[in-house]
Amino acid sequence: MSVSHSRVLLAHGSGGKLASELLSTIFLPPFANPILKTMDDSAVCPFMDEVSTSGGKEPLEIRVAFTTDSYVVKPLFFPGGDIGRLAVCGTVNDLSMVGANPRYLSAAFIVEEGLPTSCLRRVVGSMKKAAREAGVSIVTGDTKVVERGSVDGLFINTAGIGLVPPGRKVSGALVQEGDSVILSGPVANHGISVLLERERMGFVGTVQSDVAPLNHLVSRMFETCPNLRALRDPTRGGVATSLVEISRQSGVTIRIFEEKIPIDPDVAGACEILGYDPLYVANEGKLLAFVPRAEAPLVVEAMRSIEQGRGAVVIGEVTGGPDARVLMTTRIGGTRVVDMLSGGQFPRIC
Repeated sequence: MSVSHSRVLLAHGSGGKLASELLSTIFLPPFANPILKTMDDSAVCPFMDEVSTSGGKEPLEIRVAFTTDSYVVKPLFFPGGDIGRLAVCGTVNDLSMVGANPRYLSAAFIVEEGLPTSCLRRVVGSMKKAAREAGVSIVTGDTKVVERGSVDGLFINTAGIGLVPPGRKVSGALVQEGDSVILSGPVANHGISVLLERERMGFVGTVQSDVAPLNHLVSRMFETCPNLRALRDPTRGGVATSLVEISRQSGVTIRIFEEKIPIDPDVAGACEILGYDPLYVANEGKLLAFVPRAEAPLVVEAMRSIEQGRGAVVIGEVTGGPDARVLMTTRIGGTRVVDMLSGGQFPRIC
């Protein structure tokens, strides 16, 4: 942590520059290892086994994707979802972003004294429904109860494992010049939905969170394009932060086009009034995909055949350049550098 931040700030959890600083200076150095340094949404862990053949036994590599995440959203319930659905979908999606087929989840609950049991039942029921929707099983867990005032009612941690099919390799480090950048649909719905519900703002129209499992969409994409380069679900820090992370992983310049980025009218209106940039607002049911340019039209068509990909569109391309950076061509034809935010626009949305 830099000298100017001798204590952890709320902005260190925003997914922007301060969050990156926290990771790079506090957590990554002592835990450094080849699997961790990939910095993708899930760790891909190889295991060696043997398989019997007519000629004897041959080595077999099994690759297991493993991820964990904690959910501290406030309020617990919001239009389009709740903390339970968020916990299941978020972990399923992180596994999917490395090309894995999600299988099993854990669920750990930190419950504040005084939380109505009816609220807890509602959250657990939502998790059951989301797990069934994704086709995964919650197979282990833990429960802790803490003193009143220690948490905002309920925190949930989920971890997940899945299997990566043989020959499949997806990473932010594999993006190449000439790739197309695909976005699966309108941005910023989740963050704005949570914010409006939290602050009880009387906006006309209802903004629904997009929280949803994306594993079925990803499977459909791989059926069409087995050599997808990279996938990322733009949660904390939004689309902008995810693009910057991938540009740095691959050392490429990414150019996106403002006029091609889909935003629902109610979301755009709320962002304009409140002064938020939708590119930095969290999503929980959208993904970014990097694919070879020639295959992009077929991938978009395949994505639009699945509910979670109905709004899929190509929003940019990977170009040549000396720097790892993200540029945006604005609606008026100018160029804007897209970087991570120093702090956060607002906290606690995932």
